[in-house]
Amino acid sequence: MTQSLVRCHIEGHWPDDGTPVDVVAPQSGQVVTRALEATPAMVNEAVSAAVRAKPAVHAIPPYERAALLRRVQAATVERLEEIATAITRETGKVLRDTREEVRRASETLGLCADEAIRIQGEHVPLDGSPAGVGKLALMLRFPVGVVGAIVPFNAPFNLACHKLGPSFAAGNATVLKSAPEAPTSAKLLVEMFAQAGAPAGAVNLLHGRTATGEALVANSDVDFITFTGSTRGGAAVRQAAGMRRVLLELGGLGPNIVHADADIERAANMTALHGTRLAGQSCISVQNLFVHRGVLERFLDLHVAAVCKLRVGDPLDPATDVGPVINEASAIRIESWLQEAQRAGARSLCGGGRRGAFIEPTVVIDVREDMKVVCQEIFGPVIVIRPFSELDEPIRWINASGFGLNCGIFTASLAAAFRAIREIECGGVIVNGTSTFRPDQVPYGGIRNSGLGREGPRYSIQEMTEQRLVVFSQ
Repeated sequence: MTQSLVRCHIEGHWPDDGTPVDVVAPQSGQVVTRALEATPAMVNEAVSAAVRAKPAVHAIPPYERAALLRRVQAATVERLEEIATAITRETGKVLRDTREEVRRASETLGLCADEAIRIQGEHVPLDGSPAGVGKLALMLRFPVGVVGAIVPFNAPFNLACHKLGPSFAAGNATVLKSAPEAPTSAKLLVEMFAQAGAPAGAVNLLHGRTATGEALVANSDVDFITFTGSTRGGAAVRQAAGMRRVLLELGGLGPNIVHADADIERAANMTALHGTRLAGQSCISVQNLFVHRGVLERFLDLHVAAVCKLRVGDPLDPATDVGPVINEASAIRIESWLQEAQRAGARSLCGGGRRGAFIEPTVVIDVREDMKVVCQEIFGPVIVIRPFSELDEPIRWINASGFGLNCGIFTASLAAAFRAIREIECGGVIVNGTSTFRPDQVPYGGIRNSGLGREGPRYSIQEMTEQRLVVFSQ
């Protein structure tokens, strides 16, 4: 198989420096790409390049930033198949989903272009105190400076757009660290920014693993850090950041509730799809699925049938529903968690088998709260069904879990919906939809171990700008 060499990008150049690292396709075990991992010196060079580029990026009028983002958006649409295929080859994410990811990414860039010309402050009324009479106060927004951005493998292109797009729209220079499992899509994105006319140093790209990310975060010239990844990684970023601001999008336990009055067929089909899509490798994937005892039997029949129909196989085949997880080590971990749960009394109603990096879509019942498949993020195509009698049971568990990303609830009752909205402590409550609902324009993020701050072009731009008070006196 032909292997491409993916280089870093620093101040407009693609250096030949760095240590070659193999990228292995999980579906085949073959090396499909070699990336040049940045040395510590290259990390510092990239940050220094971004520091030098700060004045030039800030000086670009917002309408020109928007126009450049539109050019990148158009290029993304033109190269959709190339980008999608690269993601599938490197991560095993099925082609149907990578095509959708790139389509969404083009929308993300368009939304960033829209927001580039909408950055605004506010008037601060001063006449409420004697000291303020006759004065005019404004809160204005300015770029933070240099943004360090770290993305994961599960949506490597769209999440890069969610970081790089708002950063550029806000007038910042950026150093982007790609996911080590998926360097090519990040390379293509930065290449399109360069071809669209981004100034040298405005957009820099580093490849590498944990040490590269640590070096980027440790560099004090990075003014703001945006990170998507594990809770452990996010905690390390926050500790290393010190007084600098961070935006953290971390893990979750995928809580979803099917109430007694829900549309059972719709809920069964949606949760089956959204617990196994991306091979379950999403922080908002359906994992803990609470089903009212009054509809449990019917729900299980429909849900298990829907899961069993899913086709597992070659991710490059457009007919495939579920591909491999990111590597065989992850698959072995998931298999071990399932086996551990089964030894403690849990039962799998379908799936549960492993072949290499492939995990069969699995439905588990009869679990305990201390089982890893329940209380830890499984990041695989595994759905745990848990019966309940009163709504306060899942609400209590969700609030005590330590996580708080999205939660879905299926119900025809306004009272149940409003109770979930008021009482569930999380970043988002999706009524009659699953926890996976995330259009790219919405504020997205969590609380506690699920993160800090909100993504989404408008909201990321707010995070990536500093407010400055200006007071005029006569």
